[in-house]
Amino acid sequence: MRNSIFTLFILAPLCLFAQSSDYTVSSYLTEGTKAPNTHYIGEAWLNAIIHDDADLGYNITKATFRANSTLDWHKHSSVQVLIIVDGKAYYQERGKEPAILKEGDVIKCEKDIEHWHSSTKDSDVTYLAFYGGEQPTIWTEVLTQEYYDKVADKLKRD
Repeated sequence: MRNSIFTLFILAPLCLFAQSSDYTVSSYLTEGTKAPNTHYIGEAWLNAIIHDDADLGYNITKATFRANSTLDWHKHSSVQVLIIVDGKAYYQERGKEPAILKEGDVIKCEKDIEHWHSSTKDSDVTYLAFYGGEQPTIWTEVLTQEYYDKVADKLKRD
């Protein structure tokens, strides 16, 4: 027993030093920072996993929206891909019907297409957003709570 404890005290510090500090490691599991209520209703957290990386040419942001939260209408100067990793979301492009996205769904929004996305009324949503390195978001119109509520009612009936 005494040898086991001694060995543990010797090996534990070695394990700590075995991790190299030569790498920058982050986690998409980190919630991120609470976003300011600028272009959305509700509560949102953002984790810029990869941001402004000139070698890659794209960004990856993890976004978590609490239930009953939504972004305003917006568009991007590049293609945007959303991967729903948890929960449910509403998604709509201008001139098209809204849809519900669920965990595992992947949707591609072409560049300069006005759209919005959000959590549903009853479910938080977490997604990974992939988009180009140019100006990532161009805000176009406020999405009102009344419009969001109408979409939620319509999708609940469908």
